[in-house]
Amino acid sequence: MSSEKLSNEDKWIILKSLFDEKGLVRQHLDSYNNFIEFEMQTIVDESAEVIPDIPGFKIKFGKIKIGIPKVREADGATMEITPIEARIRELSYAADITLEMTPITIDERTQREEAEETLDIYIGKIPIMLKSCRCPLESLSDQELINKGEDPLDPGTWRTALRHAGRLFHN
Repeated sequence: MSSEKLSNEDKWIILKSLFDEKGLVRQHLDSYNNFIEFEMQTIVDESAEVIPDIPGFKIKFGKIKIGIPKVREADGATMEITPIEARIRELSYAADITLEMTPITIDERTQREEAEETLDIYIGKIPIMLKSCRCPLESLSDQELINKGEDPLDPGTWRTALRHAGRLFHN
């Protein structure tokens, strides 16, 4: 490795290259998407079943699923929600997490397992990162975002991050 120090100009060239390639928020979105798409399932798979203190019974875990952002209204209705609506109403932009669970009965005499119907069980909510793989706005065009009341310059995608980075380097 060279012992020469980088000049300020060299540092800005490297920084601009990073912004051009990844954008300002891409690493956060990539990390979040990886967690949602892969790591949550890995965690479930590591604990593939639960054996409660009930003889002859256990529960096997299957696929974890993340829905789309929704809100439960005062009348009990569940509605999809957009980020702008969540901000205006001071609500969480979050989605339901469900987990496939299969009750298994074990014949004590033969030790044979018999699976019952697999059910999708609600286990909680998770905040949805704007323009992540679970955000319905992820792939919308600028005009479609505007039509939904969203700011297309919101730094949630590589496209808008590049615009912001371009302003940094040209001002």
